[in-house]
Amino acid sequence: MYLPEAIFPALLRLTHANRPFRTVQGAHDAIRERALRPAAYGPPARVRSDVSITVDRDGATPVYTVSPRSGGSSGHVIYAHGGGWINTIRSQHWALIFQIAAEARVTVTVPIWRLLPYGDAQEANALMLRLHTALRRSGPFVHLAGDSAGGQIALSAALALRDAGIAGIRTVLIAPALDLTISNPRIPDVLPSDPWLGVDGCRVLAEKWAGDLPLTDPVVSPLFGDLHDLGPLLIASGTRDILNPDAHLLVDKARAAGVEVTVLERAGAVHDFPLLPTRVGAAARSRIVAALRG
Repeated sequence: MYLPEAIFPALLRLTHANRPFRTVQGAHDAIRERALRPAAYGPPARVRSDVSITVDRDGATPVYTVSPRSGGSSGHVIYAHGGGWINTIRSQHWALIFQIAAEARVTVTVPIWRLLPYGDAQEANALMLRLHTALRRSGPFVHLAGDSAGGQIALSAALALRDAGIAGIRTVLIAPALDLTISNPRIPDVLPSDPWLGVDGCRVLAEKWAGDLPLTDPVVSPLFGDLHDLGPLLIASGTRDILNPDAHLLVDKARAAGVEVTVLERAGAVHDFPLLPTRVGAAARSRIVAALRG
């Protein structure tokens, strides 16, 4: 069942889902709350019948593997979930991951990377590189994908892998965080219409996530990286999202570097719209699955 796209802006405001991202105090409160009461991250009890799930660990980090139950897998995808670096993976992420595994016929690796206040960009980047190195031994390709904060992690990993000599990695970015300085001059134009994200809280979270690195380091803000020799990019972004202006910059910069770019932009859509239970979200998910197939 699909829900009307128009209800989500009001729903986000009513549930105060935007508070950690819109105010400095909200960001600090969210970091403290996540430290006190970590949220459950496991997959839902009811899983679609055409996938299987296992879990392992990379050190102390849980790493899930979601595979097609029958017919074999053609390759790998590493999916970095979003959540503003403070929220763990949720049911919407799992639903998309299951769909990718079943319909793209790939094995999806899902690291439950450490959130703030304990994790940071360098740690997440190193985790992604270790996973990619291990998976390359067991399949013809290892694509990358991520949404929101996970989009930052995925693209930063693609850049680091390119620097290590692993060029041409296909990467899917859903409403990605690209420039953690949050300084795009078009953001004030978008901010009044964005029901979810804000500037003040996001800046607090971004500075914490950067750790010892400058905000302009590509491990933190991939928009500042050299984009040459990246593989094909698919970028999904809604226009009621303060991250949308940076998505436009990424498209222009990537194309100028000779990168193949596919853009899924939805006028009037909120942040992370492909994860929502709407017709527009479902159409975007189908495009994402197709991009990760083979």
